[in-house]
Amino acid sequence: MMLLYPDPAKLKTKKIVFEDAYAARDSATLEHLKELSSRRKVLEESINESSSITPAIAREISGGLTSRYQQDLQRLEQYLPLLENLFFQVNLVSSNLHMIQWTSKLKIRWSSALSSSSFFNLGGPKFCQIDNLQFEHGMALFLYGAILRERAVEILPSDMVQSATLFREAAGVFHYLACEVLPTLQPALSAETPLETIPSISTVMQLICLAEAQAVTIRKAEGNGSTVSLLAKLHYGVADLLGEAAQVLYAVTGERKDISSRFVDFISSCRALHTLRGQIYVAESLKIAGQIGVGVAVLREALINVKNKMPGEESWIAVFKKEIDHLSDTLRKLEHENEFVWHEKIPSGDGLPFPQGNKIVNIIPYHPKRWERQLAFKI
Repeated sequence: MMLLYPDPAKLKTKKIVFEDAYAARDSATLEHLKELSSRRKVLEESINESSSITPAIAREISGGLTSRYQQDLQRLEQYLPLLENLFFQVNLVSSNLHMIQWTSKLKIRWSSALSSSSFFNLGGPKFCQIDNLQFEHGMALFLYGAILRERAVEILPSDMVQSATLFREAAGVFHYLACEVLPTLQPALSAETPLETIPSISTVMQLICLAEAQAVTIRKAEGNGSTVSLLAKLHYGVADLLGEAAQVLYAVTGERKDISSRFVDFISSCRALHTLRGQIYVAESLKIAGQIGVGVAVLREALINVKNKMPGEESWIAVFKKEIDHLSDTLRKLEHENEFVWHEKIPSGDGLPFPQGNKIVNIIPYHPKRWERQLAFKI
């Protein structure tokens, strides 16, 4: 089982009407702006859960898609190329004073899903306004990566290959955000802008998605009868990826104190869980190698460590308890076998063997699509 953390996809936004902000010179430009507004409105109503469209109509509009995540991905894939084109066209005349004034009329507002303040605002989510199209571009892309990740979780029980692919695609989106989109936005930001606009946060999300992709790959490897020594290395590889994510996030906490504690807890809990699973496989490989006493020591150490790293989330605790029960049962069997058959000395916790983590997944690069259409503005 994986720990579930859907918060990154819980972004909220306010209405944008592009044709009210930008003065179109011709009818084709006006139609393009109206379509952009229309695509944005459908997306906005969906993520804000304010749409009056019934599930049956939404399914029909989307061409039969039954999953809300699939429907939102389709909405984003229809909206982003139009936004990419507007962003490109506006940048061609970005120095014009009218364009700067018109962009400010958009009042681009998004809330953060990773900020602690987002969860304690009784009046609803706290919105931040940044008069910059790159802000809209970045937040829409962050939402796209987050929903790809949720769709990967949704199909996990039935299609592990596709689930791992979607996690890797999400990692590619976050990599693109961190390296190509968000760095140029930084001069326009203040100390209270959404955490999702910080490149390092997208790097953290990239590493999380890669860790989740590898976790899915491990489940498939377990079903295929891979060796316990390989499975141990793969679990340690997941823990290594999450360790990198924790280090990057820790660096961000020096500048931002509003990072959700649940976000931090999710990373550390996932890391502890996969370390535990790796230790169980290490003990099994030691038993096969005839070192049952060392295997017992590894499991005893693992049991102590995991009890000190129990998460706060109830659903995560349930996953941990299941793993602890499995660990305890495996430990009892090894101790019993050692006591009555092998009589091996059980070493102390110092110097126990642990494998080098093996990371076998990579991002699937994100390549933005742009609906290329020249726009004419009254400037």
